[in-house]
Amino acid sequence: MQKRSQASYAAIQAQQHGLRSRLGFVVLVLAVGLGVSWFGVGHVLLALRSIFDWTDINLLLRWSGLLLLVLIPTAGIYSLVTQFAFWEGWLDGLPDPTALFPDSPPVSEHRCFVVYLDGIHQLERDHPPRVSAFLGLLDQQLNPATRLVKGLEAYTVLPVALAQDIGSAWFWRRLFALQEDHPNGWIQLIAAVLVQANNVIKVGISSDHRYGPIMNYELSLKIALRLGEVGFRPDQGQRVVLVGYSGGAEMAMGVADYLRRICRAPVSIVSFCGVFSGNQLLNQLSKITMIIGSRDPVAAFGRIAYPGRSPLLPLSNWNRALKHSCIERREIKGMNHNGLQGPFAELHRQAVVDQIVQAIESEDAGALG
Repeated sequence: MQKRSQASYAAIQAQQHGLRSRLGFVVLVLAVGLGVSWFGVGHVLLALRSIFDWTDINLLLRWSGLLLLVLIPTAGIYSLVTQFAFWEGWLDGLPDPTALFPDSPPVSEHRCFVVYLDGIHQLERDHPPRVSAFLGLLDQQLNPATRLVKGLEAYTVLPVALAQDIGSAWFWRRLFALQEDHPNGWIQLIAAVLVQANNVIKVGISSDHRYGPIMNYELSLKIALRLGEVGFRPDQGQRVVLVGYSGGAEMAMGVADYLRRICRAPVSIVSFCGVFSGNQLLNQLSKITMIIGSRDPVAAFGRIAYPGRSPLLPLSNWNRALKHSCIERREIKGMNHNGLQGPFAELHRQAVVDQIVQAIESEDAGALG
């Protein structure tokens, strides 16, 4: 008995010694990290002072601190509160699920409706010039029986734009004005970052198991209402294709299964340069086509950031969809996420449009076959 006690005491001593060693190692790493960080920050400040005026640097630091510590967390909290208020009916505009589609017969002969969901750069219903040119080219090459639905704001569930939101219109209008008209380029940049940060928060909410289903369902009602306006009717042999760019791919994944049940029609997804979690129910979708660029680090980071897409988790929704062989991957050589090498640039625009059209038409051929 005494030997056992001595052995237990020795084991406890060894464990405590190991913990002290690990703690010392952690402290050492933190100390080195802080030293390197301080050394690096000092050099960065010296480099900035050699390029910019100290007044500009001071202004940049103050606005950056305000952005990181106040505005972005506030935008995230407001997003959750708005969705809850919208869900509870405190805000007008939540569509009645039983009255989304008119009782009248379809007003068009379209058999397929392609819904475009833009990336996190989207500010309003009107798309930027490059995106508009891209969508114009896509619309020209789609089958006459296919209708392109664009202008949907994927990052707000409300029926109005951000600049018309009752609770935050004053803030967004001011922010848009700073982004477009402020004489200081740094302020314009920070304002643009904050607008995109709001959209990034929505992408994060969509992928979350707790809050995502509410937002995704609300957004699917918004999309279904728009589909009814352009002639879609349930149980009429029509189908829906969600085309998502960047964060728009996550929004497409989030709404797809809800939209399938609301519309009572097949739903498929075509993503290009998509950043998404794959956490949602996907194995009931007709097909998922991923169009990626060989030089796209943002989309590649999405695969690392979301563990559900890792092959180490075979029971995740994404890997179950892979097992059902409903996911197809297409690659465009040399394409980046944005900029002059991005999908909206003239260099790759036609190739991306061709891949989207092929994905839609191949599914049509499979359905006919």
